[in-house]
Amino acid sequence: MFELKYLLGGMMIGIATSAPVGPVNIMVISRSLHFGFLPGFLAGAGAVFADTLFALIAAFGVTTISNFLTLHLEMIQIVGGMLLLGFGVSVFRAHPHISRSEAGKSRLAQGFAAALAMTITNPGTIFGFLTLFGALGHLAPKAGNYVGAATLVTGVFLGAMSWWASASALIATFRQHINDAWLTWINRGAGALLFLLGVVILIRAAWLAGSLH
Repeated sequence: MFELKYLLGGMMIGIATSAPVGPVNIMVISRSLHFGFLPGFLAGAGAVFADTLFALIAAFGVTTISNFLTLHLEMIQIVGGMLLLGFGVSVFRAHPHISRSEAGKSRLAQGFAAALAMTITNPGTIFGFLTLFGALGHLAPKAGNYVGAATLVTGVFLGAMSWWASASALIATFRQHINDAWLTWINRGAGALLFLLGVVILIRAAWLAGSLH
């Protein structure tokens, strides 16, 4: 039976997991500034696709996949860290120019794929969903309540998509007041931050490897 509390709870979780500043947020900001609303929004949608998959795993308790992520945590972190290093260097070295919609269209799939890769190689996401779902307490659907679990995941999807749509629209609205010089410095800051995040992830992976051996 459909219950509104699961949908609303899921939407709050979707916003909570999307709002903190991280690699995908930086990418969405950059693409919204450079190319407008749609390229920025689709970059966020790539992250939502991965988040929804992880939310499904957490909500339905697919322990086999959860165990796989736990067992391969070190390798997944290494891949994710390397992706961030590469993307950080690319963003830092870019010389952006504010383009209109035609220029942005060729980058739609690229942004979606990059955000999807960044999110899906971050195993912390599923553990975050497991923690958040557990924190719902009696508001979470009970074991075997598949409709409730599906409603909760739908809420996560809607909440995350609404966040990225709002953020992309807000940034794209003000892009007209920003010139190429501003974009260059924004890119340098974003690229440096992405690279730093990649370094942190790789250090954590190295620490994890040392603690396991």
